[in-house]
Amino acid sequence: MCYRRSSLIRPLKFQSSPDCVGAVLQRKCFRVTKRKSFFRSKAVAAIFALISLLVGHACLPTPLSEGRGGVNITVYGFSIMKEPLERSIYPAFIAKAKAEHNIDIHFTSSFARSETITNQILQGVKAQIAILSIERDAQRLKQAGFVTSDWHNLPQKGIVNKTPFVILVRKRNPKGIHDFADLARPGIKLIHPDPISSGGAQWSLLAMYGSELVKSEKQTGGADSSRALQTLQAIWANVISTPASAREARTTFELGNGDALVTYELDALLMKQANAKADAEIVIPESTIFSEHPAVVIDRNVSAVDRPVIDAFMQYLWSDEAQRAFVKSNFRSSISDALSLENKELATIKYPFTVDYFGGWDKAYPDVIEGIFRDQVQKRK
Repeated sequence: MCYRRSSLIRPLKFQSSPDCVGAVLQRKCFRVTKRKSFFRSKAVAAIFALISLLVGHACLPTPLSEGRGGVNITVYGFSIMKEPLERSIYPAFIAKAKAEHNIDIHFTSSFARSETITNQILQGVKAQIAILSIERDAQRLKQAGFVTSDWHNLPQKGIVNKTPFVILVRKRNPKGIHDFADLARPGIKLIHPDPISSGGAQWSLLAMYGSELVKSEKQTGGADSSRALQTLQAIWANVISTPASAREARTTFELGNGDALVTYELDALLMKQANAKADAEIVIPESTIFSEHPAVVIDRNVSAVDRPVIDAFMQYLWSDEAQRAFVKSNFRSSISDALSLENKELATIKYPFTVDYFGGWDKAYPDVIEGIFRDQVQKRK
């Protein structure tokens, strides 16, 4: 089995014919294009039978042509999706399809900033599935006609996983940073991804601004927007570097730059787990946002023949098996808090909130990202 990852604007193209199947499979890789030669009428009928199965079961199609041929699924994901997909979820789905239904499944993947992969799809790359950092990118794909199905009709309204935002500080926390508000103190050097290009950066802004709103509401009974604005302004004044993505920001911090980094909990844990000697500790804010990540089908790029397999993989993302794989990679499950508790590294958040606190992305982006950050924070710096 194999899955290919491309960092180019256009994904790798796959091609094959029945005559080369045996030789190619010996190399544990199979190339696929329009599948004209190996999807004969019987295979097409079999794969369409999946549609009725999907309604009640999230299962795979019945066997296609006795194992001849294969199906390629092209997935574009925002940067931090790489580990769980390539390490666990792709291999498990490939094995399940082969063992239970004798179908060869292969994946082409590309991972980058959420806005970048959205722009690539809008420019014509043939992604069939996109897993995005923010729903606003899914809305852009819908508005341009690339997504015609409603992802909100999927399990959990299309959210495949979630993770809270936390703070990475230097070992032994020499600056005494214990919450987002501490990042506003003079002399703090903060690494923060660029909100123009990074979905993670936009989540981070909502985390820092919303944290002060939530805490003031708990303390006084009313959300103090002036306090939240002043805190965000002071924090942003301490930003010394704005890498293009959350993953690049983590790399910048790993290289010894800055006193602190605001990032996804899962990325902070991955950094610590990859290097026990890393000069970093994780600080859990009293109140923080859970980023929620939607998966959408790029309907324009999905043929009628491929649709059942694409839908089967989409449904698989909400299976216990796939959700447990996300949890092992330090995401939180979108379907079960009990599954999330299986990972003892995941922190307890005292006052968690989601983008719904701001009225969803339809309100959060114009009101906070543009109205607060762009107009009252960024321009002021």
